[in-house]
Order: sequence, then structure tokens, then C-alpha cells
Amino acid sequence: MEEQRSHWAHGEPPRWLTGAPGHYAARLPWPSTILLGAVVMVGSTIAARGQMDERAPLDIFARLLLFLAVAVLLLRHRHPVVAVFGSSAAAMIYLAAGYPYGPVFLAVAVGCFSAVVSGHRRAAWTAVGMVWLGHVLVAHWLYRWLPPSEDHVAAWGQELGVAAWVVAIIAAAEFVRVRREQWEDQRAERQAAEQRRADEERLRMARELHDVLAHSISVINVQSSVGLALLDSDPEQARTALTTIKAASKEALGEVRQVLDTLRTPGDAPRAPAPGLDRLPELVEQAAGAGLTVTVETDGARGAVPPGADLAAFRIVQEALTNVVRHSGSRTARVRIGYGPARIRLRIDDEGPATDNDAGGSGNGLAGMRERAAALGGTIEAGPRADGGFRVCAELPLPSDSPGVAAYKEETP
Repeated sequence: MEEQRSHWAHGEPPRWLTGAPGHYAARLPWPSTILLGAVVMVGSTIAARGQMDERAPLDIFARLLLFLAVAVLLLRHRHPVVAVFGSSAAAMIYLAAGYPYGPVFLAVAVGCFSAVVSGHRRAAWTAVGMVWLGHVLVAHWLYRWLPPSEDHVAAWGQELGVAAWVVAIIAAAEFVRVRREQWEDQRAERQAAEQRRADEERLRMARELHDVLAHSISVINVQSSVGLALLDSDPEQARTALTTIKAASKEALGEVRQVLDTLRTPGDAPRAPAPGLDRLPELVEQAAGAGLTVTVETDGARGAVPPGADLAAFRIVQEALTNVVRHSGSRTARVRIGYGPARIRLRIDDEGPATDNDAGGSGNGLAGMRERAAALGGTIEAGPRADGGFRVCAELPLPSDSPGVAAYKEETP
């Protein structure tokens, strides 16, 4: 029932109506077929009473043909071609035997409908055309030799009515077939959009985990080296290094747990707010624990910064300082933050030189910073300076409807 309501919610019919492949196609359509059989049997009995002087009376053979015309429709989802040809053949024999006109045509219509919407258009046209052509032959030429004995030639106007019935059935089936293709395309588009959102969310989680772990492990690596080097000569300094390791690992575990909680329960509000530039003093303190002196300069007044831009700015600064710790021989870094009316500008400098070939960090860290900036419509530039140091410059736009931008517009004459 939930699946059926979901189809209707997206403007789609239930699969039992269209014969779409899937869960419903795997089951035989017993309820609808039994209902159709009852309609055909009762309707044929009523129709026979009005044609007692014109057509042959219903007998066991007629009932058997009616039963076969309906029973073969149990296969209309799995084998629509067999169903439409089987139902059409039983109906053609029924008409050739001179039995009354009636709901037997309904069984042919259902078989034709299922064949068309499942893509077997040629088979449906052929089967229905076979019934119509057979009726023309019986009604205009073969009636002399077929029951009932007192039958006479049919009027051609009757054939026009049968042809109109055939065209109506085919048209309705073609309409549903086209609509089903549209529903399938829409379903595919929704699935593709959901997959893109899932991929984007996984990429965001991966960036978060990379930034958290890269920074914390870099601090732990530096401090563990200091602790090992000073363990015997300066135990107090070694203790300080171990304290820094404990604090860094605790913070990293907390942030990783927060990311994983969001991953396990998507859509729920995070238990703790995402980090932003207001936590920059903590970042500076961690860098100091790793032996890096960081100077922070601020230009402009900090207004209300959206959480996404605040988090991206914090992670860019964090990644840049992590790269200084890991790949630069300099023990100092300068961070400059400029708050503008519609954007945040970041600049992180170190004096260098690089301690290895990865000046400024590995490709993953720089790629992560660029992805964060690009996701907000911003830009980032990173590269060596002429004096041998390294510089990271980022510019993050603020949404036009954010409180900070709105306040600036109100104050500007």
C-alpha cells in the first residue's frame, strides 16, 4: 500500500494498471482477472437473452471459450504477447461459432491494452486486427457455412462500429503507453537527482573528515615527535606535548562523531553547531601547541555569516595552517580575514621554505579547499610566493538574503 500511495503521490498510476515491470509484474493479476471473468460471464448471459433469435445459444463450449479468453489474461504482465493472441484467438472462435456478441470483446481489449503499454505494439495491432478481419470474413462470407443455420449477411455499418471500437482501444492503450514512458523518465530523473544529492553529501562528509583528521593528526604527529625527543631531557615539556595530543585527539573524536551522527541520521539537526570563524582562537592555540605562531588580522566588522560560509572559511584556514605545519619550514603564519558587505576574504601566508616537494600541501588538501569555495560560488588561489613562502587566498560570497548583507544594504544610502 505504501508503494501504491507513493506512485499516486508522484502522479503515477499503480503498476497493476500499467503492467509495469517490477513487484506487481512478478505476481499473477488474480483479483482483476477474476473480476473481469465475472463481468464477461454475466454480461454474455444477459447479452444472449437479447439475441436469442439471431445468434446461437450459449452452451458449454461457449462458456469454455469465454473462460479461456479471460484466463489467458493472467499472463498479461509476464507474457503480454501470449495473452493478447490467446484472448483474441478464443474470441475469434467464439464469434465464428455464432455465439452472441457481448463482453468477450472486453477480454480482447484488456489483452491489447496490456500488450501496448508493455511495448509490444505490433503484436497488439496484429491480434486485434486478426479479430476484426475474422469478424468481417464470418459476417460477410463464411456465415453460410457456420452456425447459426439461419444467419444472414451483416450490415457494413456494423463493421464500422467494430473498427471504431478497435481504434478506441488502441488509442487508449497508446495514450497510457506514452504516459508510462513519461512516468519512467520522471522516475529516472528523480532517482538520478537523489543519487546526485547522495554523492554530494558523501563528498561533503569526506571533506569534513579529511579536514578534521588531517589537522588533528598533524598536530599529534608534531607533538609526539617533540614528546619523544624531550622525554628524558625535559619531562615537563614532554608532558605538555602529551597534553596537547590528548586535547587534539579529543576534539578530533568529537568532530568525527558529529559527522558520523549526521551520516547515520540524515536530515536530523546536528547535536553541536558546526565550527566557524568564531573558533579561530582555538585553532591558533592548537597551532601554537604544534610549534606554529599564528598572527590573526581582521579587516571590517563581522556581521551575521551564514553557517555554510562560516564553516567553509574555518576549514580553509584550518587546512592552510595544517599544510604549514606539515610542509613548511616556517614556524610562523599570518591569517588575514576581511569582512565585506557581500563576501569574506581570507589570506594565509607563511614564510617557507617548503620542507619537501609538496609546497603548500598535498593535492587533496588544496582540492578540498577549492571544492569548498566553489560550492559557495567563491574562488581560491594557492601558490608559492616570490620570496619562497606560500600564500592561500580565498574569497567566499555571502548570499544576498543573509542578515549581514541585508543590514549593509539598509545602512547604505
